[in-house]
Parts: sequence; C-alpha cells; structure tokens
Amino acid sequence: MATLFTRIIDGDIPGTFVWRDDQCVAFLSINPLRQGHTLVVPREEVDHWIDCPPELANHLFSVARQIGMALQRAFRPTRVGLMIAGLEVPHLHIHLVPMDGVHDLDFANAASSVETEELDSAAEKIRSELRRMGVPGADH
Repeated sequence: MATLFTRIIDGDIPGTFVWRDDQCVAFLSINPLRQGHTLVVPREEVDHWIDCPPELANHLFSVARQIGMALQRAFRPTRVGLMIAGLEVPHLHIHLVPMDGVHDLDFANAASSVETEELDSAAEKIRSELRRMGVPGADH
C-alpha cells in the first residue's frame, strides 16, 4: 500500500510543492513548526534513512541545502534547522524548518492546521528564491 507521501507525490492527496525532480519532491508541511516548514521526500519509498541508497541520500541533502538557502533568504530566520525524525510516516523525509531557537523544532508546537492561502504564500516565497538562485528543480 502506498504511503501518505507517495499519495501526495502521485497527486491523490493535495500538496503545496516547491520542488520536483526525477528523484525527489519537496512540499510544505500541513502541520508546520514554523512558516516555510518544508519536507524533502524521495519518490522511492524508503522507510528508514539508514536504508537509503548513498546516491539518493546525497541528492536529497543537495536538494535540502538548496531549499534551505531559499528558506534562509525568504524568511530570514537565525538558522534553518534540518531534522530526520521518521516516526510519523514510514517514508523517509527531511524536515527543513526556519528557526530562531531549538524550541522551534519541537513537534509539540506544530500547528494543528494552516489555511491554504498561508501555505501558498510561503511556497511562493520559497519558489521565488529558488528561481532567483537559478535552481532547476524549483516547482513553478
């Protein structure tokens, strides 16, 4: 059975995408820790990050770095946090979170819901920065 993330990737469930390429996608979290909270997800269903093929892992972190740079420019946080928790959905995903303190990475503080307009606005800020950076995977 397809994971929740595969269903989002396949378009069965809506997602607010900022990146698409042949190996991975990135979309905004519907329960963000902070505005701009983005998930980088491989198209391949890999459950645990330690099982990820090295070439795919390298690509995921390269994409995460580029999106992290766009998040830094778009939201001006102190840092962009990166986390692999892997308990919520059995499909590898990298959390990128604009943060001003370690408390910003606490899932207890996640929004229970966010308006579609807020997700769309944050996504456009990220895509705009990716385009400004000349990044080819930016979802238009």
